[in-house]
Amino acid sequence: MVASMKYKKTKLNDGPQPATNHRLLTTHPKRSLGQNFLTSEAAVAKIVAAGEIKSDDTVLEIGPGRGVLTKKLLSLARKVIAVEKDDELFELLQNKFAKEIETGRLQLVHEDILKFDESNYNLLTTTYNLISNIPYNITGAILRKFLTSEHQPSTMVLLVQKEVAERIVARDGKESLLSVSVKVYGNPQYIATVKAGSFFPAPKVDSAIIKISDISRDFFTHMETELQNKITSKNNDFTEGSPLYVDKSDVEREFFEFVSAGFAHKRKLLSRNLAGYFGDQGEWLQACTIVKINPKSRAENLNIENWKILFNLSTKNQKNP
Repeated sequence: MVASMKYKKTKLNDGPQPATNHRLLTTHPKRSLGQNFLTSEAAVAKIVAAGEIKSDDTVLEIGPGRGVLTKKLLSLARKVIAVEKDDELFELLQNKFAKEIETGRLQLVHEDILKFDESNYNLLTTTYNLISNIPYNITGAILRKFLTSEHQPSTMVLLVQKEVAERIVARDGKESLLSVSVKVYGNPQYIATVKAGSFFPAPKVDSAIIKISDISRDFFTHMETELQNKITSKNNDFTEGSPLYVDKSDVEREFFEFVSAGFAHKRKLLSRNLAGYFGDQGEWLQACTIVKINPKSRAENLNIENWKILFNLSTKNQKNP
């Protein structure tokens, strides 16, 4: 994947912040919706800087809340589409940004983001950026929805729990099912730590800004091609509809089943977790030699290229004529 701009890793203060005076809030944060309103101008500036927004960009924002980030996005992007589920906040945003809504620069959508259909708003693949302080209780669902979407954003800049951000980038050097699931679609970076005091109400843990750039399905497209070439070198019937035809959606699903099996029991060696995918110990050792990994490796030791090669070598995932 193409390396993107490097950012200095910073820690944002949890002292008094001028962005929002929470004593003036007319709506109370709802715990059931995972609402923690961002009040830090420093954090907003860091999120926007990471997004590298251009004047002709379209930005999708999830859960705009009281519009602190929305206001900054509108000052830079051509158009912002903000999806808000909360009835009271939706009404507040309608009033606050009436002018921007009237001119079409802001499209405010009253909907649950997990039911949101990007194609209905002309958000096609790589035509928009997703920049948001997301509800933490649905972080995994949001990542899965947009990274695997038919209409992927080109870049995602998200404010998430610090622990989740560290797992996504494998900050401790150990991969996880979460980090692999993100890295096969894009290049994640840890941008900055945001202290708990930067929110109202303050959550119990710190947060972090992450950026996922170069989002695509290229990883699976290349894998599909490699598998198809391997199969068709033995058999010429590779047209769509043939039992030997390799479908990208099948490759994607089967790859994640394979990786999930590898991480199923963290304390076990990978050879034990993937025993059902390799005929015998000799086959496993041969695969490890090709992949250039230690036969006693655990799932956390493998990068996404290791996983791809290992998947292609596994007996269970080869279609034999």
